[in-house]
Amino acid sequence: MSRIYSQSYLTAEVSTAPETIAQAAQLGYSFVGLRLLANTPGGQHQRLLGDKAVLRECQARLADSGLGVFDLEIIRIGPVFDPTPYIPLFEAGAQLKARVVVVAGDDTDLNRLSDHYAQLCALMQPYGLTADLEFMPWTAVRHAREALQVIHNAGRPSNAGILVDALHVARSDTTLADIAALPRELLHFAQICDAPTTNAQGSTALSVDDMIHTARCERLLPGEGAIDLRSLFQALPPDLLISVEVPHHVRARAVGDLAWSGQALAATRALLDL
Repeated sequence: MSRIYSQSYLTAEVSTAPETIAQAAQLGYSFVGLRLLANTPGGQHQRLLGDKAVLRECQARLADSGLGVFDLEIIRIGPVFDPTPYIPLFEAGAQLKARVVVVAGDDTDLNRLSDHYAQLCALMQPYGLTADLEFMPWTAVRHAREALQVIHNAGRPSNAGILVDALHVARSDTTLADIAALPRELLHFAQICDAPTTNAQGSTALSVDDMIHTARCERLLPGEGAIDLRSLFQALPPDLLISVEVPHHVRARAVGDLAWSGQALAATRALLDL
């Protein structure tokens, strides 16, 4: 079946927001993801918030291409959290007609994390955005079951969501049964990439540094690694939008964002469009 694909920010992370939109449309993606807030202090992101000229250029390119913005990154919920500083992100999301904001949980007190997540969902709701909680094995929300627990503890807000990333499924204590058990209404999109099962030294005991390095710098094209992607995406709804998230600093820089993102989409389609 033919699926709907979005180009993730990390697949073309050197490009500006307007460049990303133009490239994704040229390659045949239906949507694009933008990182408008840094993942870490001082981290790379795309300039748009507070810049009306860039926002207008993005809107014009979206209108011309028919492309949509699907997800915006990223909000991290730590032990001390106030959602109100993120209102400019929500306002930009509404102007871009985005659908999702990606959320990471960095508070090991899951009850407090759930309370803050509920506050975030409530503040985001008028902007038409869902708060998709991404489980990652090195964060406080380590696997799919904990993501679901946080959302249940938060009272199942109507704009709650869980983001399934193939890499984090493979490297966390998440089973295919856990994925199949996720309520459909919480699933808005999933991310695809591939990766090896060992680190550079050939060990299967991956450290946090190993996992973070792969996630941010060295993922493989679908079909090149050892993740059982077919089984994972068979466990997910067949109509779920797929975000192609394949950062590889060496290979992407060698050919440029446009060519690399095209390779990533072609490899994904070859695997999933059966």
